[in-house]
Amino acid sequence: MNEATKCDGFNEDQFPPGGLFAAVSDGLWDNGASCGRKYRLRCISGPKRPCKVKSIVVEVVDLCSKDPCPATLQLSNKAFDAISKIDAKVNVEYAQ
Repeated sequence: MNEATKCDGFNEDQFPPGGLFAAVSDGLWDNGASCGRKYRLRCISGPKRPCKVKSIVVEVVDLCSKDPCPATLQLSNKAFDAISKIDAKVNVEYAQ
């Protein structure tokens, strides 16, 4: 069973088509105002040259579940696979 998100609980409609979504750290959370915000991002570096050459747009659906959050943006598996060739922590640049 899936866990409820901080943005819209168990509502499946909160997830964008294509599965490109993210949870954000406290720095981007903005007391929940970040729910539904969209960020364009692309991978810029990481181990073993992981980056794919494209940028993607992700939608915020949750607050990072770990405290402290290990990343500014925690991407869904589909979003991460769209920008990285390997399963490792990568650096991204992003803009709202």
